[in-house]
Amino acid sequence: MKIEAHALEHYYGHEKVLNGVNITIEPRSFTAIIGESGSGKTTLLSILSTLMQPSFGSVRYDGKTFQELGNIDLFRRHNIGFVFQFHYLISYLTLRENVALAALDEAKIDPLLGNLGIERLSGRYSDEVSGGERQRAAIARALINSPSVVFADEPTGNLDTKNALGVYELFRRFAHEGTGFVVASHDKKIADYADVIIEMEDGIVKKIHQ
Repeated sequence: MKIEAHALEHYYGHEKVLNGVNITIEPRSFTAIIGESGSGKTTLLSILSTLMQPSFGSVRYDGKTFQELGNIDLFRRHNIGFVFQFHYLISYLTLRENVALAALDEAKIDPLLGNLGIERLSGRYSDEVSGGERQRAAIARALINSPSVVFADEPTGNLDTKNALGVYELFRRFAHEGTGFVVASHDKKIADYADVIIEMEDGIVKKIHQ
């Protein structure tokens, strides 16, 4: 899915956090939005992922505006996945059961867990596995319905370097297999894995590296 943002501006009260952002996210790519805290990267990610509407400007999804998408919950369910800094797994459900909550087709769960290297852990609870394994389960939940694009906000913020790089490797692999990833991060190591790096500073796009 191609995502085109035009002249995005956003305010929180009187504070302007995005100032005329114009970007295009190409299908099947791993795009990193990087910048320091307060640069606007999380707000931009929230707008691109349909979780927030901009104060001004527009976003198109394969040529359709937000208003033209129809049932936004249905659109998200079939086209968009989410991964957050905190995995938000339900503690009293196993890893497999957490993924099953989001699944439209449960037959896809075990192959996906295997693809992510955690099928052997599917019957365990989140407090019985490592932080990296919990985040892989959260990634499985985001991927289970084969979305066009997955949005991730600081997905490695609670992981050590080894596990963080492992997550970036997964993002790159799945992006090149057909599911795009758009990731907001302050971790500059992500630049070694992403196809496109959008550098944010004070609410503007400072530079785009491809």
